[in-house]
Amino acid sequence: MNTQITLNMAQPQPVPILYSFRRCPYAMRARMAIVSARGCVELREIELRNKPVEMLAVSPKATVPVLVLTDGKVIDESLDIMYWALQRNDPDTWLPRHDPRTAELIAINDGEFKHNLDRYKYADRYPEMPPAIYRARCESFVAELEAWLSEVSFLAGSTFGFADAAIAPFIRQFAAVDRLWFEAAPYPKVHDWLRRFLQSTLFQQAMQNYVRWMPGTNPLFFPV
Repeated sequence: MNTQITLNMAQPQPVPILYSFRRCPYAMRARMAIVSARGCVELREIELRNKPVEMLAVSPKATVPVLVLTDGKVIDESLDIMYWALQRNDPDTWLPRHDPRTAELIAINDGEFKHNLDRYKYADRYPEMPPAIYRARCESFVAELEAWLSEVSFLAGSTFGFADAAIAPFIRQFAAVDRLWFEAAPYPKVHDWLRRFLQSTLFQQAMQNYVRWMPGTNPLFFPV
């Protein structure tokens, strides 16, 4: 979907502010949790190369997503934003299906896998090893997901849930580095799971295009 959204109907009450960057997998999973929770935030789409001083003032770590609550509290870790949204409302029962087993998958995704994914995606910045080595290191996690998905339809069980939303944006990024290689790789369960994710209404809602936020512009409320 390429249509750019600029604004929608104003909300009657103050809502939290979410600083986000559309393609960032961390911001992506935070937005999906807000959609699942039927929540509402003021979305401020930023450029990573030109981060607004307003965001840096509340979160000096300078990474997205950043959620500023109406009482001024700041949440600037994506998993914490997911918990915040779902603890307020969880109609799709994501949290009861988030157990220690899937928590371990997310920890591997955010740690070892993301470390190697960055080196695979930006191999020119890490010339110590060829891209194929970094890809092979990523594959160990993809193979683990393949085994997991051989037993269940989704990482969270019979339906899409917390673990799926937390991990799928990163597998999407991995697949995009070399699409032809990924499509030929022996991971049919992961291929199908990723395809269903990319075709889902949830993903489409979370991934609409928005114009960059500028101070003084009309507020944009998410999801539309």
